[in-house]
Order: sequence, then C-alpha cells, then structure tokens
Amino acid sequence: MDNWDEVRTAYQVARVGTVSGAADMLGVHHATVIRHIDALEARLGVKLFQRHARGYTATEAGADLLQVAQATEDQFTQLAGRIKGRGEGVSGELVVTSLVAFSPLLVPVMADFQRENPGLIIKFLTGERLFRLEYGEAHVAIRAGAAPEQPDNVVQPFFRAQMRMAATQDYVARCGKPTSSADLAQHWFVGFHRDDSRAPFHRWLMKHTTMERIIFRTDDNRALSDAILSGAGIGFLPDWEFKANPDLIEMLPLQSEWESPLWIVTHVDLHRTAKVQAFLAFLKERSKGWVC
Repeated sequence: MDNWDEVRTAYQVARVGTVSGAADMLGVHHATVIRHIDALEARLGVKLFQRHARGYTATEAGADLLQVAQATEDQFTQLAGRIKGRGEGVSGELVVTSLVAFSPLLVPVMADFQRENPGLIIKFLTGERLFRLEYGEAHVAIRAGAAPEQPDNVVQPFFRAQMRMAATQDYVARCGKPTSSADLAQHWFVGFHRDDSRAPFHRWLMKHTTMERIIFRTDDNRALSDAILSGAGIGFLPDWEFKANPDLIEMLPLQSEWESPLWIVTHVDLHRTAKVQAFLAFLKERSKGWVC
C-alpha cells in the first residue's frame, strides 16, 4: 500500500463508526478523513463503507481491510513497547501486573524499589485481564495458577500462595463453625460468581457444597475479601490477609489443595534489560519470607 495514512484513517473510521470520531482520534480535520477514505476507495476500486445517518459501517471489503490494519497496528504497538523497554539503566516506566489480591505484598516492594531508583515511574496494573507482554503492555507479570504457556515468555516459579478458609466472629455467632468438610453443605459462602473458576480453593469448595450456598458472589478478589470481612459468609483469603485481621476465625485447617502457585513472567525481548533484571533481583530478595 502506497499510503499508510489512508489505511490508518479507514481503520479508525471502522473502529469508531463516524468521521468526526476518527478525526478526533487522529488529530486531523474531518475533511481530511473524508479525503483519505475517498482516495483509498478510488485506489482499490471498491466501497469500504456504507454511509448512513448514524455514521459509517464497513462493507465486506472494509472488514477485510480492517483485519489487516488491526494486525499492522498491533505490530506497531508491540514494536513500540519493546523499544521503550530496552533503554539502559533503571529509569522511565516499569509496568507490573498482577491480581489485586497480591497488592498488599507487591506494592510495598515496588514503592521501595522506586525510592531506590528515583528516575523510575511505577505503573501497577491489576485485574482479571491477561495483559499482553508481547505487545509491551507490561514488563513483569505475576500470575497465579498453572504455569503460563504463551510463546516467547520467560516463566519463573515465584511462591505458593496459601489460602485460609475463614469467617468473622459475627458469622460464627450466627451460623456456627464447621467441624469438618462434611458440615460445609450447611453453611453460607462468599465466592466467585462463576462455577467454572480455575482457582484451586474454588474447585475444592465446589466438591463439598453447591453454588446455591454461595450467597455473596463477585468476580473481584478485593470485593471477595471485603465481603468475608463484612460477615457475609465463609470464604477464602490469602494467608497474609487472614493473619492481619484478628476478627477472623479459621473454619478448617489449611489444606495444600487450596494453594495457588505463582509465577513471574517476562517477555524474552525485555527479560535481560537492566530495568527488569534489577526489579526481579529486588523482588526475589524481598519475597524470601513469603515462601510457604
């Protein structure tokens, strides 16, 4: 293609559906957007969009072009992320991602690392979404569960997070305390809203009770902990959070089946950079006491 600007314009129009929206995204006048679309359609000899009162809808040919443009845009984003991460020294941005449940452990480490490297900006991304290291969305990922298998990643074992089954004193006063797993069918729980969660403790719980007994459901780990601490029911908390809340009572003894292995994941292109190596060494030193 002779003119990438025209393709990029068509891509943005297809994404947002209007000329004005694409113009805002690209920082150009709306007349420029129209000119690019007209020129591209003339060059290809096909209509890329159906014009209507609400905006622009891609034709079949436009959808094909969108797929190619999306792949090209992703490759540019990936390249930019890798180039940004290759700078020498510990400066610029360090992007770390994990589940929010591990924030109490990771945030103090990252804050101390930043203080030791004042030229550094820390970005901590949490959530269920799998941030794409190959596109430069993060430098370091802390992931739970089975070992990640994405290509071109460097995967290192971190530690095994122990989980405690707990409830508040108020819950125990109202509903009692189970003496064995056989009693769980008579209790109320806080848990994930999906019955197909891959968390080891959730799979164990589903073997000993039913979804109907989970009366407070969420897909957020922080909300899950808050619900347990509010007395909504029995639930699973990381060992460090259980120990930090004296109002909690352990329901059953800790079991290895509830543990979740954690992994440190980096992309091969950024793994050996000074910034990533310095942070990994710092994190591993500080986490020695976390290993259970």
